[in-house]
Amino acid sequence: MQPVYSAESNAGGTPMSDTRLTLRVDFGANRSIGPGKVRLLEAIDKTGSISQAGRALGMSYRRAWLLIDDMNQCFNQAVTNARPGGSQGGGAELTPFGKQLIRSYRAIEAAASGAAKGWLGDLEGALKPAKKSKPVKPRKISARGAAR
Repeated sequence: MQPVYSAESNAGGTPMSDTRLTLRVDFGANRSIGPGKVRLLEAIDKTGSISQAGRALGMSYRRAWLLIDDMNQCFNQAVTNARPGGSQGGGAELTPFGKQLIRSYRAIEAAASGAAKGWLGDLEGALKPAKKSKPVKPRKISARGAAR
């Protein structure tokens, strides 16, 4: 019998909001596409800028640029086009291939999630209840700034 999965609760009736399937597609040694790179492409599409997209995701411009460069080196077609700076400001936009890469990744992700729902529900049903975190007591700081 196929396991039943509900996004609302597991067999114990607890919410299942934290369980998710994370997907990375490896193309051999040092070549992959995963949720971080796809989120970066989506942020570039939204902001029109590698630096703004990086900031929105909490990464440096250099890190964002390196990820874009990695994707451009991995595929036959570029994922972004740069717009030179100047009085109008610079920026970046996704190429048609970059937009297709997002659509393809999200379609693979949805298919994998759909196929795994029952199994994820089984795994989640086997989890112990999550422990409530204890509040952290503030530490006293000496005049020199060292924690005691």
